[in-house]
Amino acid sequence: MFTLNCNGKLLSLEKPVVMGIINITPDSFHAPSRAQNHQLVLDKAAQMIAAGAGILDIGGQSTRPNSEWLDAETEWERLNEILPKLTAAFPDTIFSIDTFHHTVARNAVAAGARMVNDVSGGQLDSHMIPTVGELGVPFVCMHMKGTPQNMGEFAVYNNILLEMVDYFIDRI
Repeated sequence: MFTLNCNGKLLSLEKPVVMGIINITPDSFHAPSRAQNHQLVLDKAAQMIAAGAGILDIGGQSTRPNSEWLDAETEWERLNEILPKLTAAFPDTIFSIDTFHHTVARNAVAAGARMVNDVSGGQLDSHMIPTVGELGVPFVCMHMKGTPQNMGEFAVYNNILLEMVDYFIDRI
């Protein structure tokens, strides 16, 4: 059986694990994932956990195509009050922070997040990979060409399978 150490909490990967997504943003791609006030976030988390989510991924910055780029401070302002409330309300749930800013990742882990999910695979912040290594938390390495603001222009592949394999070999 394979388990993943999520900052001191073991996650069994013996069977598939569902990750619920809650975006504390007004403009994320998938409107039902958005939550703007603390009670809505807590209610959405409870619903996802009741439906079987084993991980909840919390994001404060939209990464939809052509989204507005937020600096780390603005992103953290959206998350800093709700994340401790979530981890206190649902202590048995593993929370993931969806960010490409290393400072947001560091703050979120200090506030109770147990893994980092980076849509850029560590490419938008050169300090992300060393920070996650220092924190000792799992890192979800995503793939993206360009930035959220221009990725649509770069979503062209000659051989998608080969390019994905090359990308992840490079990121590892």
